[in-house]
Amino acid sequence: MRALIVTRQGNPVSPNVEFRTDWPEPGMPQAGWVVIRALATAFNQMDLWVGRGVPGLTLTYPRVSGCDACGVVERVGEGVDPAWVGRRVIVNAAMRVPERVSPDDPPGTTLAPNYELIGEHHHGMLAERFGAPAANLADVGEADPAEAAAFGLCALTAWSMMVTKGQLRAGQSVLITGIGGGVATSALAIAKHVGCEVIVTSRHAWKLERAKALGADHGILDTGQDWSKEVRAFTRKRGVDMAVDSSGKATHQNCIKSLARGGAYVTPGCTSGPDAVTDLARLFWNQLRLLGSTMGSNEEFREVTALFRRGALRPVVDQMFKVEEGRKAYERLEAGEQFGKIVVRW
Repeated sequence: MRALIVTRQGNPVSPNVEFRTDWPEPGMPQAGWVVIRALATAFNQMDLWVGRGVPGLTLTYPRVSGCDACGVVERVGEGVDPAWVGRRVIVNAAMRVPERVSPDDPPGTTLAPNYELIGEHHHGMLAERFGAPAANLADVGEADPAEAAAFGLCALTAWSMMVTKGQLRAGQSVLITGIGGGVATSALAIAKHVGCEVIVTSRHAWKLERAKALGADHGILDTGQDWSKEVRAFTRKRGVDMAVDSSGKATHQNCIKSLARGGAYVTPGCTSGPDAVTDLARLFWNQLRLLGSTMGSNEEFREVTALFRRGALRPVVDQMFKVEEGRKAYERLEAGEQFGKIVVRW
C-alpha cells in the first residue's frame, strides 16, 4: 500500500522522507481495534521529532509517522461494534497506558495519565491504511476529510489544557504565543468560542493579521522585546487570566510577567527549549498556576469533536498536498512558515 516513510533519523527530516507503494498492509485488526482507510492526514510537530529522534525513546527506521487523520473504518476486530464499519472518523492518537499495580506504591491520586502515541511509539497515520483502538475514534459524519484530519490532536491538546486543566471561563482574557501553529490556532478558536478576549504574539506581522481575521483582539509583533508591558497595556494593567505557550524558553518569562493574580500558564510543549528562566516571586505572590499538559483523554476528544460536528469549532488548514508530494509537505513543516495545519490527501 502507499505510505510516507521516514527512512532514517536525521535533521533536517525532509531529505529522509520517501513515498512508497509497497508498505505492508495492516492486516486484520486485533481485538478492540479497527482498520481505517485514510482520506486525509495532517502534520504535527511530532512528525519532525519522529524524524529527528525523540529523546529517551528508541525508534527503529524506516517508520511511518502521523498523529492526525480522517478516514473510513473498513474492518473491525473482536469485540468492536460492527456499526463502525463505513463510518468517517478521526482518531485520538493518545493511547492510555495502564498503570502498574505494585504492593509498594503509594496511592495514585495525583498521577496524570500516561500515554503512548500512534505515530510516535507506534507506526502512524501517514499510510493508506492504519490500525487504531475503537475507543479512540470519533464519528465526524460527512465532514470535509482535510478539515477533519486537521482538527483532532491540536484541538484536543488545546481543549484539555485550557478548559479541563486551566478551567477557562467566559469573559476571561487569554494570551497565545507564536500564533500560526496548529495548537495555537486551535487555542484561538476555543478561547473565542468560550467568550474570551485574546492577545496573540508572532514574529511575523502577516500572521498577526491572519489571527485578527480569525477573531484575535490584539496582536503583538515579537522582535525579542519584553512584550509583557504591551499585554498589560491591552488589559489596563490587570494582566491576562491565561497564557498558552508552546514555545518555552524564548517566551516563558514574558508570559509569567503578563499574568493576572491567580492566572494560569499552560504549556503543551517547548519548541524553543525546555530550560526557561522563571520568576518565583511572581509565582507565589500572585498565586499563579503552572500547568503542563499532554494531549488528552478519549472523553475530552469526544467533547471537542462534538463542537466540530456542530460547526462551532473549525481548524485552520494552511496548505494541502497530494500524498506523492509528501516530501514537500515535510519541507513546509520544517520551514515553520505555515499558518494552520498542513494536510496530505490520499
